[in-house]
Amino acid sequence: MQPSEMVMNPKQVFLSVLIFGVAGLLLFMYLQVWIEEQHTGWGPVNSLQPINPKFHMSEDPKNKEENLLNSERPIRVFTEKNRSQGEAQVLSRTTGSPTIQLIENHQGSKTLFRKFSEMNWPVDIRPLNKSLVADSKWKRIDATQEKRRSFLQAFCKKYGGVSRPQSHLFHMVSRIYVEDKHKILYCEVPKAGCSNWKRILMVLNGLAPSAYNISHDAVHYGKHLKKLDGFDLKGIYARLNTYTKTVFVRDPMERLVSAFRDKFEHPNSYYHPVFGKAIIKKYRPNACEEELNNGSGVKFKEFIHYLLDSHRPVGMDIHWEKISKLCYPCLIHYDFVGKFETLEEDANYFLQLIGAPKRLKFPNFKDRHSSDKRTNAQVVRQYLKDLTRTERQLIYDFYYLDYLMFNYTTPFL
Repeated sequence: MQPSEMVMNPKQVFLSVLIFGVAGLLLFMYLQVWIEEQHTGWGPVNSLQPINPKFHMSEDPKNKEENLLNSERPIRVFTEKNRSQGEAQVLSRTTGSPTIQLIENHQGSKTLFRKFSEMNWPVDIRPLNKSLVADSKWKRIDATQEKRRSFLQAFCKKYGGVSRPQSHLFHMVSRIYVEDKHKILYCEVPKAGCSNWKRILMVLNGLAPSAYNISHDAVHYGKHLKKLDGFDLKGIYARLNTYTKTVFVRDPMERLVSAFRDKFEHPNSYYHPVFGKAIIKKYRPNACEEELNNGSGVKFKEFIHYLLDSHRPVGMDIHWEKISKLCYPCLIHYDFVGKFETLEEDANYFLQLIGAPKRLKFPNFKDRHSSDKRTNAQVVRQYLKDLTRTERQLIYDFYYLDYLMFNYTTPFL
């Protein structure tokens, strides 16, 4: 070939530049949309209203009720994993070529949103199958259960107004444990009896003969139980629509104080260096070097400053995350709503409903720090007395949705 024949004519040059330019523009658009989607879908988020460390008062609570659920964006939540005593990892899944992965993630998440939006979720909760409950002693508990279900359903119908989920499906079901033999879905709410519930699920799965013989580490780090986000879209959808779904909740203030006592008042090789150090550094003026280095000795008031800060130095954690963001009870219609305040009787009634072995009873022992007094209303008051009235009000505002959804009494502030 002669050198003159290798020279491209102007038309070929123009087409080549145009093709490369369009390809580059499309790639840029994909990356930009993906980055925005990741930021709004997974990034840190404020509570129902912006709160900063100076504790400006929030908007009028009456106005919040107009669109409670649509006002919230999903949050990055920490999940449990064996990491020394580490009990958390940030949710992320990225592998392969970065550029290809970004495009695939963007296309995949758009497809997932579309499929999820088109799903035919049951509008109403299903009646519980009570054919396996023979004893009349459960009538009172059953009546209470029906009231809770009806209350939550009415609340979601009034305030839900969600036309499509605002979070990834796999994220929404990431706290739900699966027990296929008895067709149970259990949404884990930390500090509301979840350790003993996992023991029960292990027994139902045939992984242990008794709930009393299973250690804390086996429960939380053994990876014996399946989670719903481990299934494909078809498997998730089928189980959500056919299995009995349950969630156990707790008074938000009690749950918060219980989490603080567990994670910060006892030695902990994960929460002290990860959360404690960051909290002390930001919220304790003139902290000494030893405090900054080990993160031990976080005060409850400092922990509350962290919780209410819209620019937290470290992310949220499942142990004090709102239940509404862990279990999505207005998008996933739970058939059974148990409460920590009546944990044993609720749990044992539920076991009757799903046909569990007669000998299986819900364990009543304290999973860790057994010598400590259980966190109750009296203990909570002792912790709240060190806070200002404004700080107490802001905690209530932070958990406002949980208080309303599960019909908990407004605390004395």
